[in-house]
Amino acid sequence: MRPIKIAVIVTILGAAAATVAVGQRAAPAPAANPTAKAVDAATAFLSTLDERQRGRVVLPLNGTTRTVWSNLPTGTRMQVGATQRNGLKLGELTAQQQERALALVESVLSPAGYRKVLDIVNADQHLEETAAPTRAANAPVRFGRGEYYIAMLGTPSPADKWMLQFGGHHLAINVTTAGRERTLTPSHTGTQPATFTLNGQTIRPLGRENDKAFALMQALDADQQKQALLGYEVRNLVLGPGEDGKVIQPEGLRASAMSASQRAMLLDLVGEWVNILETSAAAAKMKEVDAKLPETYFAWAGSTTNGKGAYFRVQGPTLLVEYAPQGPGNAPSIDHIHTIFRDPTNDYGSAFK
Repeated sequence: MRPIKIAVIVTILGAAAATVAVGQRAAPAPAANPTAKAVDAATAFLSTLDERQRGRVVLPLNGTTRTVWSNLPTGTRMQVGATQRNGLKLGELTAQQQERALALVESVLSPAGYRKVLDIVNADQHLEETAAPTRAANAPVRFGRGEYYIAMLGTPSPADKWMLQFGGHHLAINVTTAGRERTLTPSHTGTQPATFTLNGQTIRPLGRENDKAFALMQALDADQQKQALLGYEVRNLVLGPGEDGKVIQPEGLRASAMSASQRAMLLDLVGEWVNILETSAAAAKMKEVDAKLPETYFAWAGSTTNGKGAYFRVQGPTLLVEYAPQGPGNAPSIDHIHTIFRDPTNDYGSAFK
């Protein structure tokens, strides 16, 4: 696979020079005010756009626009009925505009979170390069780096509520900011393939999520595993895209029935989603999750052997995480993963004033 270069318009940018792949540059120093940093990045991106482009990128923040996101690729109808994501896709932008767009995305995420996002996008580029040679020329479905969209809902502000959306196939990052408060929920991360090679390195975009979950399951004793196991198959996300406002009954093993070390493993697993967000906001969320951990449930469906497909869910008062391998038949593929991260009390920053 080709490295991500600034010189190629339909690739993701973000390197300091045209010959450096995205993700290899040094992480920026943390800003004293993360919201100010994000507003500055938004302003810098918007300054590269013409009036028509700004009209597509900056949209009102309301109950309709905020729901226009999906895990599905370009050329399909989303779960909410829309046929196109909000904003402009990277393939429509110049090299400079792409670089500024990615700098904006980076400004609201942690370094590890930004790396995860890039890994998911690069996986989709791998999928595009595999699928394109056998695809009909008039087929509407498209994968790849150029098919990821960026939009701002509301006006970027140091005080007022606004939202950044960045997404495409298997990715929907929805970051709502209100002053110094920020939330990542709801957001979707996924990958296909789950493992690929780029620049001689093996990349597993969601490998840590998988491995930490199986390690926790193996750390449970037989009685605990029996409580965690669901008595039915789960083949996809229950509260995925298009399922806003819905709730499910908590099931599985309650964290209050875990040992201290097992609870630490559960918290570390949850951190794979929470810590995608900018560091200070993620730390506040992790503190909240930790405080409510005794009321949190861990549920499992499928094999308990790492390397085989298994669904799992972590559900607490202010948290819902689902991980769902996809695939036909009775053996879900470990090479095609969907996940969702929600907060039933604060999706889209509903708790922010």
